Amino acid sequence: MEDKSSSIIGVSQLVHRDDGSWHMAKLIQKRENPETHDTEYYVHYDGLNRRMDEWVRAACIEPDSSVVQDTGALAGDHVQDGLSSERKMTRNMKRRHDEINHVQKSFEEMDPTTAALEKEHEALTKVKYINKVQLGKYEIDTWYFSPYPDEYGRQTKLWICQYCLKYMRLEATYVQHLSDCSWDQPPGKEIYRKANMSVFEVDGYVHKIYCQNLCLLAKLFLDHKTLYFDVEPFIFYLLTEVDKYGCHVVGYFSKEKESPENNNLACILILPPYQRKGYGKFLIAFSYELSKLEKSIGSPEKPLSDLGKLSYRSYWSWVLLDILKDSRGSISIKELRYSAMLCVKLIVHMYIYTHTHS
Repeated sequence: MEDKSSSIIGVSQLVHRDDGSWHMAKLIQKRENPETHDTEYYVHYDGLNRRMDEWVRAACIEPDSSVVQDTGALAGDHVQDGLSSERKMTRNMKRRHDEINHVQKSFEEMDPTTAALEKEHEALTKVKYINKVQLGKYEIDTWYFSPYPDEYGRQTKLWICQYCLKYMRLEATYVQHLSDCSWDQPPGKEIYRKANMSVFEVDGYVHKIYCQNLCLLAKLFLDHKTLYFDVEPFIFYLLTEVDKYGCHVVGYFSKEKESPENNNLACILILPPYQRKGYGKFLIAFSYELSKLEKSIGSPEKPLSDLGKLSYRSYWSWVLLDILKDSRGSISIKELRYSAMLCVKLIVHMYIYTHTHS
């Protein structure tokens, strides 16, 4: 197909997406696809979370600026309709809408310190080369950049062993590895088993390579994850689904061995094929059960990702409402604190959040 693009890097153009819609996007980088040899541009869609950034063929870009102006309505019944409806929203409704739909804040909406950090982070992780990973039976679309080393980080697809998490560039290497790999579960100690669910505790110092590979995989789906290689100070809790073939990683959370802020969770991820099944809430609850065993009141490390905020608020609301439902008469914040193992500041935050977002 003819390359219609005479576009310039850094300029916003109208892009035809796979779902048939048109959307304004900023062109960030140009390349020749190593497999198809098509000219492609890496684009960031205006107003959408960076997880939607992708490589698109040059033929999908409309370079004519007059077309961009004339078809503003085209670019978005998806976008513009949303804007017109947002005008009718209260500030609280818009905040909730943005959280649920993962609308990314502009730098102007952030405080100066956050904006500076975000700009630095964006510059370091601007372009994602790995579009897909093969993990067991799942081919998964990636969301973000991950610092896989050397030529691995420039592949459009990586093949990853679902048991040992070794990553490979070629399918042939992957197939050979499957016949040679003796693993059928994560390393470390199994500390929980119920039905087909199992949790393994893995020490980052003892199983360093495995935990580094886990963090590299996780970064493909977490925007602000910064832990890749310094895994020794952390314990990793891996949730798996168990069948006759072995234990398949569903997700995990990590936790500092010694946390000055008393954080009971540093990072949490449920892999995309297993999301919306309650596994995130299970891992959050598991982290608080560990806090109970340690007789400490912990909280997750900040800042939380957009998905993390939604998951935690859902869990905190559920826990607090469950306690209030079973209580007779009044109950103090101190009593709530020890029943839920939540700090006072968090309980107050949830009270305010619930009342301002209802």
